[in-house]
Amino acid sequence: MIDYFTRADFRRFATNMRLQDREALMKRVEERSPHGATFLSHSSKDEDALAGVVRVLESHGASVYIDKKDPTLPPYTNKETAQTLRQRVSQSSRFVLLASENSKESKWVPWELGLADGFKNNNKIALFPVVEQSTDTAWISWEYLGLYDRIVYGDLEGHDDKVWMVLDKKRNTASELSSWLRN
Repeated sequence: MIDYFTRADFRRFATNMRLQDREALMKRVEERSPHGATFLSHSSKDEDALAGVVRVLESHGASVYIDKKDPTLPPYTNKETAQTLRQRVSQSSRFVLLASENSKESKWVPWELGLADGFKNNNKIALFPVVEQSTDTAWISWEYLGLYDRIVYGDLEGHDDKVWMVLDKKRNTASELSSWLRN
């Protein structure tokens, strides 16, 4: 059995950290170089879940990069912004999309996912679903979102306890999140 974590779960992950640890984590992520990092694409409407998602990824070995405060990005969107984002996605080793109902409405998230699809093999792209209610998962297969593996929590053969894993739903196979991030 697999579980999709809710927005409240990820907020709880973040609030279980000391405030100064959470702030230090997000500062590192915002200042990190994308070279060899895991590019975390997200809608600005999902900021409340972001620290919890980063915490899960980094606790499994990821060096997460988000472009929110990248000093090389211009203060307003233009051709230079697009070119820089192309470079950032191509420089990263993995691409993870914090996928929520907000993702489709974002101006940049679908575009960043399209870039990743062009630069990376599908085995280096994963969705990290954030749902409002654990039973609310129909949107995860909308259009292009159904093409990619998903980061989920659940039972994995060979493990006594539930683990974070990357699920290939089409093949019904999975690998540990930490292993996926390393390879």
